[in-house]
Amino acid sequence: MNKKTYFITGGGTGGHIYPAIAVADKLLTEDTTDKIYYVGNPNNLEANIVSQKNYEFLPVVSSGMPRKISLKFPIWACRMLYAWLKCCKYIKQYKPDAVFGTGGYVSAPVLMAAITMRVPFVMHDCDANPGLVTRKLAPYAKSVSIAFEEAKSKLNNKNCHVNGNPIRAEFKTLTKQQARQNLNLEDKLTICIMGGSQGAQTINNAAIQILETLSKTDNIQIIFQTGKRNYDNVINEIKNIYPEYANDKNIIIKPYFDDMVTVLKACDIAVSRAGSLSISELCASGIASIFIPYPYAAADHQRKNAKCMVEKGAGLYLENQDTNADSLLELIKSLTDNPEMLKDIQNSALKMAKYDGTELIIKQIEDCTN
Repeated sequence: MNKKTYFITGGGTGGHIYPAIAVADKLLTEDTTDKIYYVGNPNNLEANIVSQKNYEFLPVVSSGMPRKISLKFPIWACRMLYAWLKCCKYIKQYKPDAVFGTGGYVSAPVLMAAITMRVPFVMHDCDANPGLVTRKLAPYAKSVSIAFEEAKSKLNNKNCHVNGNPIRAEFKTLTKQQARQNLNLEDKLTICIMGGSQGAQTINNAAIQILETLSKTDNIQIIFQTGKRNYDNVINEIKNIYPEYANDKNIIIKPYFDDMVTVLKACDIAVSRAGSLSISELCASGIASIFIPYPYAAADHQRKNAKCMVEKGAGLYLENQDTNADSLLELIKSLTDNPEMLKDIQNSALKMAKYDGTELIIKQIEDCTN
């Protein structure tokens, strides 16, 4: 059997890294795979994650293009030229049969080197509004995987596949009852409030004010992920507003949950940012979400992701600038006071769930080497 070698690239944010890692992990289990190399920025999150994996990390330093012409531009251009040459050297040395890229600026020199060295590549973009690297390099890709149907019209590649995002298999197998038992929760209405691994101060500030009402008045369980850097401030604020929170069995507060599968599968409602990977996991969990997009996301992609979900009846929407205790509680109550509406949104989200994204992407990668 002619076993294959692959380059995987993508970095900077979890939305680029985790889909790439999911595909790399799955490829590693295939009988047709010989070796996998992850090409990424040694100063970014991908370097730490890959260090725990069974494939080699190839470092390349790159950065985003300056928005304005200045002295920074020639420095950036020289850095990208060097990164491209380094990636060409990697390709010559390790001879990959194909390259898979998920976006982020680190993937640009890798994919450009693949074009130069005539190595086929597949791209995946997780947002409704594809990133700059995907838009510019999609015409040269053998095929493109996307998470949103809306992205197809914005890419110049006739071989686009709507696969959703690669997610963990446990989203399909873990039941709500098992998830709640794992968290020592009762079998009753449960809300997850989260702003990503770093947290979201706007969401945190609103949530702090309504925890006691949700628990004591409405008897709802709350799982609150504050973000690591915000945890101490959140706890201090809660102590001032609701001193007895620590003895409230309805409330779980942590800076970060390593096992988000269990957290999301235990919930009925979520208050969340609108990153594409989060949306995929929320859909796979059948959750009615209140999306509060991060207003400074690149190309405003979170707002576009959220509006796509709302148009499909799979979530509610709240602008970051309009988020406060009253507005958030009003939206939550609109769901908890209307069981039919809650169920309709949950069902719409579940219909959008794609559990086989990883397998479909693997097929695209394997097809491009044949």
